[in-house]
Amino acid sequence: MSNLSQSHKILFLNTLAFTICFACWTLNGVLVTYLVDKGIFNWTVVETGWLLGIPILSGSIFRLPIGILTDKYGGKIVFSILLLLCSVPLFLLPFAGSFWSFAVLSFFFGLVGTSFAVGIGYTSIWYPKEWQGRALGIFGMGNAGAAITTFIAPTLLNHLSEKDPVNGWKMLPVIYGAILVIIGILFVVFAKNKTNQGVSKTMNELMSPLKNIRVWRFGAYYFLVFGFFVAYSQWLLPNFMNVYHTTLVMGGMFATMFSLPSGIIRAFGGYLSDKFGARKVMYWVLGSSIVISFLLMFPKMEIFTAGPGVLSSANGVVTAISANEITVNGKTHKINEKQISNNDDAAIFPVKNSWQEIVVQQNQEVKKKELLAQGVTQIKFSANLWVYVVLVILIGISWGIGKAAVYKHIPEYFPNEVGVVGGMVGLIGGLGGFVGPIIFGYLLNYTGLWTSSWIFIFVVSVLCLLWMHRTIINAMRIKSPDFTRDIEHNH
Repeated sequence: MSNLSQSHKILFLNTLAFTICFACWTLNGVLVTYLVDKGIFNWTVVETGWLLGIPILSGSIFRLPIGILTDKYGGKIVFSILLLLCSVPLFLLPFAGSFWSFAVLSFFFGLVGTSFAVGIGYTSIWYPKEWQGRALGIFGMGNAGAAITTFIAPTLLNHLSEKDPVNGWKMLPVIYGAILVIIGILFVVFAKNKTNQGVSKTMNELMSPLKNIRVWRFGAYYFLVFGFFVAYSQWLLPNFMNVYHTTLVMGGMFATMFSLPSGIIRAFGGYLSDKFGARKVMYWVLGSSIVISFLLMFPKMEIFTAGPGVLSSANGVVTAISANEITVNGKTHKINEKQISNNDDAAIFPVKNSWQEIVVQQNQEVKKKELLAQGVTQIKFSANLWVYVVLVILIGISWGIGKAAVYKHIPEYFPNEVGVVGGMVGLIGGLGGFVGPIIFGYLLNYTGLWTSSWIFIFVVSVLCLLWMHRTIINAMRIKSPDFTRDIEHNH
């Protein structure tokens, strides 16, 4: 078998396993939302946020040690053990009866999230340098596994609960566990082991790249483009159900429209990074993240404010009042009545409505310039559902390209420590997926706005772009001080 076809076989197995792992990793997004929605468990918004975050936490923290093990013992061994072990807590999940038992089991099945560090290390040693961006991009498409869960799980849950509304959901984690076992067996049978020869053996040497600020900067980008991708692929479901009153299945469809393109486009992101360079791609990604999250910040809202009122044109007595006019000493003043419009919810832009409310009585004496009717202006912004969905899909695509660009950076700067650095960047990114739903939950509680999460994302995007831009400017100053001086003098 030629080298490249062997590599492609491993890439296929890796991508398949990673997709399934990712689907399991984001299971709580649908399952917990369903259990709360149906009143099977009475968890609060904050508890729900924690349950969405816990599997993401364990799958992130252990990326680093698992990345090191992969470099040392090879991906076949590590991946097979991981797949088989993580099925156990899924088989036990139906017996969970409380927040804590659910949380502990979620922590253990969340370890499937470390599959990313395994796959990155295991894929990159099978490919030459010029193939790395593409191979890692294709492997990263496994992120679309999040879409499998948001797409299939709600329908499955409804189906399983038809006969038994209280206990029907318990089959879902069992099905997921069984699929993990099948993929684990496939790995044992078909994969071929290979370890990274360039890996240094001492713990100190392995950890040395982590002293490099660049690793943390890549981590910060990944916190945004991957962490919030994971957080949102779970958070969007309750978001749609609460703000737009969609059903579980419809909300799941919309969440899928976010996570599926974002996962698949990652391969294209790898191609773009190979062609134009990862840094240029990151500028576009961070820029678009800032613009789109800014547009998404505005919630559904209704504002009432003072509008143009009607003043008396002379001193006198109010002689007649009707719905649309007031007469003072024989002189009539027109009044705008309130108009009821029904299609405001479909409007894309804010809708303005102005009217006047009469504040004087019959036979009342009024002075010149006295207020007869006060103006009221109502501005209604319905945050149109379809505009919201389109913007969410666009930001997902932008992050998907960004995920590949960040990982394209790693083999370039750290060729022999892909496992460790990839693990660390993945860990920081995964932590974004963990703290995301928790921060969103607290922000929602504190502000009462579902869009407060986008404000948070806007701030993080701006900080990432500033950090990146500052680093590049500083690097240019060091590399070519004359060039920088010329720019500053000539402009």
